[in-house]
Amino acid sequence: MPFVTDDPNMLDDWLVIGPAASAPRTTRLLGETVRLWTDPDGTPQCRLGDRPLAVQSRYGYLWACPSGNPARPLFEFPEYSEPGRRTIDCGGIGVAVSGLRVIENFLDMAHFPFVHADYLGKVPHTEVAQYQVRVEPATGEIWATDCRFWQPRASAAHDSTGSEVLYKYRVMQPLSAMLYKSSFRAGELDAIGLFLQPVDDEHVIAHTMLACFDDDSTDAELIAFQHTIFGQDKPILENHAFKRMPLEGRAETPTRGDTSSVTYRRWLRERGMRFGVRAAA
Repeated sequence: MPFVTDDPNMLDDWLVIGPAASAPRTTRLLGETVRLWTDPDGTPQCRLGDRPLAVQSRYGYLWACPSGNPARPLFEFPEYSEPGRRTIDCGGIGVAVSGLRVIENFLDMAHFPFVHADYLGKVPHTEVAQYQVRVEPATGEIWATDCRFWQPRASAAHDSTGSEVLYKYRVMQPLSAMLYKSSFRAGELDAIGLFLQPVDDEHVIAHTMLACFDDDSTDAELIAFQHTIFGQDKPILENHAFKRMPLEGRAETPTRGDTSSVTYRRWLRERGMRFGVRAAA
């Protein structure tokens, strides 16, 4: 059974396939149904038909490498096991659009006042201040730093008085990214992981993991806040004129605040990304 793509960016990387605690079950990956279970000794297993896939359990999720020959190790997520942090799986949400679109939206601060009004932004606070973006030579990851944005309510733990919030973005894989933002605990940054399970070129399951400092909010409150934010993004994402990401041509014109998006698209082009990409007109 072949997968729906021959793109090594998907076949030779570690792709999230859902929470580790929910096996045995079946799920969809790259257009095919895979079976998951855990052996009596705790070893995770994943099969496509009769063919075993490489699989590992990390950060509360199962990750599979479709080809069985990963080009690189799974990225590091040190905050997941850092003392004092709460780690919470916020569940998987299906989104009918290319996963590349979802990551790009995750990196975009300009939409905060319009899509997440009274949470992550509010008119007239619409300016995206200049920030820095680089591709880290040692890891190949994208980092956006010195990101700041005024937010009415930055997280479940914040009230609605509003404050300037510090952000850092990190893209580890085409379909995996992290956000680090000002925590309720002074001097610390909460970590939010967005890990996308590619169902096919135009459908993903978005898994969100929190690694935060918050001694007051319940798990349900933290999950509800993330679902509120994602629920505001979902219809915007699913109503894009192009379900797949245009990487070439002038189908979509960036603005000054889109430095992260421009870098991400260039990074994808340099990787030869084909999965979830719209062919040039």
